[in-house]
Amino acid sequence: MADELKKYREQIDAIDDQILKLVSERAQHARTIGSLKGGDPIYRPEREAQVLRRLLEQNPGPLSDEAVTAIFRTVMSNCRALEKALSVAFLGPLGTYSEEAAVKQFGGLSSPIQCASIDEVFRLVEAGKADYGVVPVENSTEGAIGRTLDLLLGSKLQVCGEVDLPVHHNLLAKGTDKSTIRKVYSHTQSLSQCHEWLMANLPNVELQAVVSNAEATRLAAEDNASAAIASRRAGDIYGLSLLADSIEDDPRNTTRFLVIADHDVAPSGHDKTSLAMSVRNVPGAVVELLAPLAQNAVSMTKLESRPSHTGMWEYVFFVDIEGHRSDVKVAKALQTLENKASFLKVLGSYPVAVV
Repeated sequence: MADELKKYREQIDAIDDQILKLVSERAQHARTIGSLKGGDPIYRPEREAQVLRRLLEQNPGPLSDEAVTAIFRTVMSNCRALEKALSVAFLGPLGTYSEEAAVKQFGGLSSPIQCASIDEVFRLVEAGKADYGVVPVENSTEGAIGRTLDLLLGSKLQVCGEVDLPVHHNLLAKGTDKSTIRKVYSHTQSLSQCHEWLMANLPNVELQAVVSNAEATRLAAEDNASAAIASRRAGDIYGLSLLADSIEDDPRNTTRFLVIADHDVAPSGHDKTSLAMSVRNVPGAVVELLAPLAQNAVSMTKLESRPSHTGMWEYVFFVDIEGHRSDVKVAKALQTLENKASFLKVLGSYPVAVV
């Protein structure tokens, strides 16, 4: 037994040596490419998406696709850092799902910037104090994040990426006995997403909405009779015990985040374009507005309406379509839309989220 273990461990050591050599070679190539790019952005979402898709097509297992992407995002992040440590703003504090989304997309943050609001994320990126921002835009259970849509409408920033983050809520507390809990803190959306579980397991407990799940864990850490609904990372940060895991009512619960920046993105081969547009409030106007998409065989994946704030009962429609704005079909559809819409803004074209 000992001899067999020794043999396999020696093989692993030899493989690790090869991995280190190859990663170092990759880093050297990345550094050379960085010197050739001049003033172009260091982070290229379309290129990284292409790399990850190619690797997933070749993934033989036993590692999951999620594990493979996590490993190679970390490698790419460290290679980028040889040129510059990117600063990424997100809705803080540490332990929020926004931080998880930022880490997932960028493979680790050299210079994370915790923000008190989504507005602050936009302001820091617009002012050049952060290279990128990560903001929530919709949840599969609760729907769109209205504040993010409103800020996209008035901002000069472009959407340059998206992140789909499976959200698993956990009950966290200082103690280990659920019967001692008298209050549960969490963000209002998380409380809603765990409503059935809470009614079945903690029916007489007070539910208190707070600004973030990370804030909920901080409050729970100060009170033995309180608990928080948050991520495991948030619990680790504040030293809380895990009382119950994955308590969300819908196991498919996912939040979509957008990456915002002051530059656009080249085609990756599997892209999405986000638009904001409005029309005159007359019968059939919306159908007529969407017609150019069908006429050019462009698939629409999302349609969301928001008050325009310019007049009563006037709305802006947020639309996601398949393809990049430079694709022939998409470009033709956008050209026609410009003539039909009273307002049209391309929010960005970007790679479809990779696992």
